[in-house]
Amino acid sequence: MGHSDADVLIHALCDALLGSVADGDIGQHFSDQDPQWKDADSTVLLARVIERLTRAGWRVVNTDVTVVAEAPKLMPHIPAMRTRLAEVMGVDRSRVSVKAKTNEGMDAVGRREGISAMAVATVAQRLAGD
Repeated sequence: MGHSDADVLIHALCDALLGSVADGDIGQHFSDQDPQWKDADSTVLLARVIERLTRAGWRVVNTDVTVVAEAPKLMPHIPAMRTRLAEVMGVDRSRVSVKAKTNEGMDAVGRREGISAMAVATVAQRLAGD
C-alpha cells in the first residue's frame, strides 16, 4: 500500500541519491498530495531523480540497497533487479548492489506487516566528457 507503487527499494534509492547531493527527499519532489504521482511507477521516479542529478552536474558512482523483508524471498530476483536499476540509472550493473535480509521474526517487518529498505549512494561531479 502506498501513494505510488510503494516500491520500498526504489524509494530508498531515490532518497539516498537526492540526499547525496543535499536535494531534499522523495516526498519533496513527488508529494503524495500530488495526484500525478498516484500509482506512479517508481522506476519513473528514479529516472527523474537521475535527470535532476545529471542536470546539476552529478553522476552516479555506485549504489547499495538492502531490503529487509520476511517475504517474498528476493534472492532469486536480485540479478534482474540489479540489471533493471542499472538500466534506469544509466550505469554499469557492477555499480549496483542489492541485498536482501530478514528480520528473523522481530518487530513489524518480522511479523510480515511491512518491508523496509536502506540505501546509500555515491555520486561525483561530472567531468568534461562524462
